Formats: sequence, C-alpha cells, structure tokens
Amino acid sequence: MPLRVLHVDTERGWRGGERQALWLALELGRRGHTSVIAARVGEPLADRASAAGLPVADCRPVSELDPLAAWRLRRLIRMWQIDVVHAHTAHAVAVAGIATARTPIPLVVSRRVDFPLRDNAGTRWKYGRASVIIAISGAVAAVLEQSGISAERIRVVPDGVDIHRTVTPASREVLASLGVPASVPVVVQVAQLVGHKDPINFVRAIHRVRERLPEVHGLIVGDGPLRDNVKREVHALGLDATVHVAGYRTDADALLAAADVACLSSREEGMGSVLLDALSFGLPIAATRAGGIPEVIVDGECGVLADPRNPGALGDAIVRLLTDAELNARVRANGRARAAEFSVERMTDRTMSVYESVASGNEGRLRTDASSTSSSSSVTRAP
Repeated sequence: MPLRVLHVDTERGWRGGERQALWLALELGRRGHTSVIAARVGEPLADRASAAGLPVADCRPVSELDPLAAWRLRRLIRMWQIDVVHAHTAHAVAVAGIATARTPIPLVVSRRVDFPLRDNAGTRWKYGRASVIIAISGAVAAVLEQSGISAERIRVVPDGVDIHRTVTPASREVLASLGVPASVPVVVQVAQLVGHKDPINFVRAIHRVRERLPEVHGLIVGDGPLRDNVKREVHALGLDATVHVAGYRTDADALLAAADVACLSSREEGMGSVLLDALSFGLPIAATRAGGIPEVIVDGECGVLADPRNPGALGDAIVRLLTDAELNARVRANGRARAAEFSVERMTDRTMSVYESVASGNEGRLRTDASSTSSSSSVTRAP
C-alpha cells in the first residue's frame, strides 16, 4: 500500500542529514509513495527538493517549541492525509512531536550523532513522542540506550549513498584556484568545522605527513564556527601554503573525488556519511575509529583507521596509503563493493520497514476537506 510521508528538517545549510532526507524522498517516489518536504524555503534542501518535483512546505520555527510552526505542520498532515511523520534532525523533533500530539499519526525520529541525549524533561518528552527512533549506526543506538531509550524503540538504519551517480573529479584548474598546485598529492576532508569533526586533528595530521612527504597538500572543504581556530593552527604549524581551507562549496563531491586520500578526523561521529561517498568514488580512506566509523570502514580492507585525537597515527595512516602501492590498490578495489552495501536502495528498504511497522498500527488518517485548507497552504511544487 502506498504511504504518504511528511519529512521534517528545519536545518539551515546542506549537510549529510539533508542529503539523506532528499535521497530517501526521491527513492520513495520512485516506488510509488508520496513524500512532502517541510523545510526552510530558500535553504538547499527545500530548493533541491522543489527542483526535483517534490512538494515543499515552508517550515521555519523560531524555536523548537514554536506552536505556530507545529500548527502548520498539523494542517499539512490533514491536507495530505499523512501516514507517517519523519523528523530527520534533532531540532525538528519537538515541533513534529507537537504537531502529531493527540493524533493517530506515528512519529519517526532520526538520530545522526553519537552524543548523549540531554537529561531534561523537554528531551524526554520529545523523544518519548517517537514511535521509533532510527539510529544511523550501532554506535548511535548504544548511546541512545545509555540515554534511557528502550532498545525496542530503536532501529539501526545506516545512511545510504547514490552508487549510480557519476561525479567528475575537480579539474587541476579548480584545485589551483584553491591553492593546490598541479601534480601534487592532495588529502581532502569534507566536513563541518565543528568540535566533533576535530578539524585541528586533520591539520596536525597533515603536518605529520609532510615530515615524510613534503610535497603533500591538505584541503578542507566545509565551514563552521572553528574556521578561525583552524586557520590559526595552520599558521602556527607553518602550513599556510600547503593546507587550504576552502569553506562551504557546492562542488564538494567533485573536490572529494579529486583526492589522492580522503580523510575524516572526527573525535565523535555518528557514522560519517561522507565516507560512503569516498568509498563509492574508489578512494583510499584514512579516518579515525570514532563512533560508527568502524561500521563503515573495515580497517586495512577499504581504508586505514587511527585512534581519535591522535594526529600522529592519522598522519601515519595517510602516509601508508600514499606510499604502500599494494595497500592503496586493495582499498580502492574494495571501496566500491563496500559502498554497494550502503546504497540508497538498501537504506530505503530499511526505512520502509520502519514506516510499515508504525503505520500498521494506525487505524486511520486525520482527514479533512482538502478544499478548505488548500487555499491557505504554503505547499509549493516545482513547475
């Protein structure tokens, strides 16, 4: 039976959670299900969903407990006769919880980080509203259990990657515009400049690499509150000419595909969905063992892992991948096969299983006269 799903994501910018939500909605559509995207109009998720032909509703709560935003979501639920509401990010959980309160509509919540839940009444209420909490890795599931969530309410659904797309690596001209000279090995990290991604660890790892391979350059693609800290560390280590901070880029995939080694330096990590991209591109990967990363990268088979907060070990992993031809060839060959295990199709299969399990207990949808609400609806469609 076709399902109608309301996907709620109130984040700004374009990160792993937003891409997963879009890929899921598109794949559901290919299978005959209906997806409505509730997101901030003008932000990348809303723009890309609209361009892909998905119905989009503006959702911009001024706070997690915004009653007006929740009322608008409830109106969408009625108008579209929604079967399941899926809150894809932590900030969307409360408003989606209010919107579904005292209705028969089940709420599914995705949890993407391996941070403990806050121990307060508000957090207990909003996560208590969820019929199922989807953890993107076993590591995240374990943290949820430690935070008091019953294992019976948790399902592990790893992120997916589009293994069918073709990404052309960034040209040498594009790399040169970012400061990377032609014909030098380049290590690329695509990640926000935030604490749990530990970009300082990446900078220090590149410093370690250059002690043995002085021709290597590092490229950080992403932005965030630690940008100034990263630049200070780059300068302090004398890496101004060799570690390049590109900021947010719409061509992040192409820049990653141009890497000689892909890196992820996190000290905490739900799963590290950028690693799925690197696998699908057939790149050698050096990453930490933080959180759910070892559930993606098999050490020595499709990448090399190092302990978190250890730039020396991470740097040594990068050096191994750049100097050991046999290891390099093995991880490249194994990467694409490993990526296939995390395809968007498999992610959607697992998510549909969750939807079907919660929707089966829903005896009926909230129904209303669509004509009475359509005139005031903020839902838009691409032409």
